[in-house]
Amino acid sequence: MSYTPQMHQSLRKVESTRQARLHEAFPMMEPWDKRTILEKYHPDYKAESMREIRVGVSRGQRMPLELADVIEGASHLTSDTLDLAQVDYDTDVLVIGGGGAGSSAALLARENGAEAIIANKLRHGDANTIMAQGGIQAADKPGDSPAIHYLDVMGGGHFANHPDLVEVLVKDAPLVITWLEDLGCMFDKEPDGTLKTIHGGGTSRKRMHSARDYTGAEIMRTLRDEVRSYPHEITVLEFAPAIELIMDNKGQVAGAVLLNIETGEHLVVRANCTVLATGGGGRLHYQGFATTNHYGATGDGLVLAYRVGADLAFTDTMQYHPTGAAYPEQIVGLLVTEKARGLGAQVCNIDGDQFVYPRETRDVEASAIIRECVERGKGVATPSGRVGVWLDSPMIDIIHGSGTIAKALPAMVRQFGRFDIDIAKDPMLVYPTLHYQNGGISLRPDGSTGVPGLFAAGEISGGVHGRNRLMGNSLLEITVFGRRAGEAAALQSQEVQLGKLTLTHVDRWRQELDEVGIENPVNSPILLPDYRRELR
Repeated sequence: MSYTPQMHQSLRKVESTRQARLHEAFPMMEPWDKRTILEKYHPDYKAESMREIRVGVSRGQRMPLELADVIEGASHLTSDTLDLAQVDYDTDVLVIGGGGAGSSAALLARENGAEAIIANKLRHGDANTIMAQGGIQAADKPGDSPAIHYLDVMGGGHFANHPDLVEVLVKDAPLVITWLEDLGCMFDKEPDGTLKTIHGGGTSRKRMHSARDYTGAEIMRTLRDEVRSYPHEITVLEFAPAIELIMDNKGQVAGAVLLNIETGEHLVVRANCTVLATGGGGRLHYQGFATTNHYGATGDGLVLAYRVGADLAFTDTMQYHPTGAAYPEQIVGLLVTEKARGLGAQVCNIDGDQFVYPRETRDVEASAIIRECVERGKGVATPSGRVGVWLDSPMIDIIHGSGTIAKALPAMVRQFGRFDIDIAKDPMLVYPTLHYQNGGISLRPDGSTGVPGLFAAGEISGGVHGRNRLMGNSLLEITVFGRRAGEAAALQSQEVQLGKLTLTHVDRWRQELDEVGIENPVNSPILLPDYRRELR
């Protein structure tokens, strides 16, 4: 499969404008232009796609309709469903989620003297971490500093970020790179061994460390291997998602009920401290958008944390990555890494005109693409009726020399090469795709949530990124806060005295649903998306 004749007509126009685009700098948008385009075209600003939640400690907070439905869902359990005296696993620290944040938390819990259990919905490592491509930020080069990184993060988040969380993120970043390297993570390097760094959208310095265009996979490989090297101190339970947190009669989170999705068996895990690291909710497909997220990303951790009283923040802001694949149909929504734009690929419309600076922040870049397709009618139509714009990847080899794409973007070469599209010769058709959950559980710098015994790390949290995340700060967030949450949970676990285990909070939750008149709520967490089509 290659491009259609109609697409090739547009591609010839893209080719005809390359020399001009190579030598003419595209002007940056002014701040007021960015604000206007965001408010008019970014999905977060569509009032009809959001509503306020009616129950819980953050009632009145706005969030996407699809997320609100699962947050207001009913538990799969009641207080008398299980005999909680029959404990299947007992541990110091329970980590729910086996991606980058969860694995980092388990490793630091072990390092600080605690035994840990990782409970993962699918296999260990099946997470958004492994699908991250472009890189991880850290200010560890001359001419850069955590202070400059801090300003970039705050600016990218529209200065809505929680400053204490951003401070921790940027200060710990160089340490995290060293830690990952010491564990065996193979970042891209110059011939002399210096770590390579490139730009990302919204960055004022080249601080993006990468491993080709599968950085997340390399980081996840490293963390998974390290976890598996401590089988006596870290137990990994696969295909065992948490369906409810357990409390004790002192008001502390005391573990979780897991569901063995292969046998249907319930497992009771008692833990002195619990770390939620379940990631985002892209598979809820807000506003019908395709998503880059892995199959299990259904917002589970937010549901569980909210029922035990954790505050939520920034739940009305998601990240729509500007460049998800729009063609061919088999890979719609899959990520086309921002590293491509960092290397020089440019975004062009059907006429071959560059209409936006390629390294704008992701929210502005995505909004510009939506405007070009929806309002201006300058998108390229696909045979299935989708629309997209061109990401002119051949510009990378033109700028940096032949072979750069093959060396720097091997995953992208393979992703499109399966469909006879050579991205060194032809651009990729792209459109914004649901990528990241900017908001989530309110967090403290040590990963604690304000609910006794409950910690959180990674995409499940809210406040680090404000209203927009910069490229490379997600892989940084999961490792920085995964480490911090694991350490803090391990230290606190040594002081905890658990009382009687209970699920009475789920009865109180159901009563609250009844009091506000929420009838026939969904059972949540929903665990896995349902893509079955109704028979007609």
